Amino acid sequence: MKAVNVLEPAHEHEFEAAPGLPEALPAGERQLWQGSPDARLIARQALHVYKVAAYFALLLAWRLTTGLYDGEPLGAALMACVGMLPPIVLALAVLAGIAWLIARTSVYTLTSERVVMRIGIVLSITFNLPLRRIAGASLCKRTGGGGDIALQLADGEHIAYPHLWPHARPWQLRQPQPMLRALRDADAVAAQLVQALRQAQSSTALPLQAVPLPAGLQTA
Repeated sequence: MKAVNVLEPAHEHEFEAAPGLPEALPAGERQLWQGSPDARLIARQALHVYKVAAYFALLLAWRLTTGLYDGEPLGAALMACVGMLPPIVLALAVLAGIAWLIARTSVYTLTSERVVMRIGIVLSITFNLPLRRIAGASLCKRTGGGGDIALQLADGEHIAYPHLWPHARPWQLRQPQPMLRALRDADAVAAQLVQALRQAQSSTALPLQAVPLPAGLQTA
């Protein structure tokens, strides 16, 4: 596969040689794993649908409570809450739809030489991340199942955070870290990635570093 500079990614994927791969793998390079984010996990972890739903629930409770406190009949207060439901349902449906689109259009591929990330809903971008230019990897296991794998790029490598979101480690704005996000089989993928990194970096001076994610990110 022709190497692609992370600062000049390939666009569009209509002519992919294989799903998630802009070109056929060269001789000697093997595909180890390929997968996509889980839509439900993306909705919960990246788009925070549960938190948004909880916020709307508080608004409904506040509207009902204040209506009753002001002497409004129970039926009228309930009907006012019902009138708030359509925009609430629409907002949650939009977030769920975005999560589905993210999962449907994103493909992560691990080969013996690189990590390939094909991401983007409207404008598709493919990033080729050579394993020898990945300085470290870390696994963040999520409450409720699944997990994320963040990749620390070697010095001199940089991808703008907006180009990656939501496939980026949260809040790492100065040194963005690409992230294989919302994986159901994160443990198995992490094990394969670590093995591939060690094999790829054994002939270079780059050490494999453990870069643990802060505990607070586990429920972000």
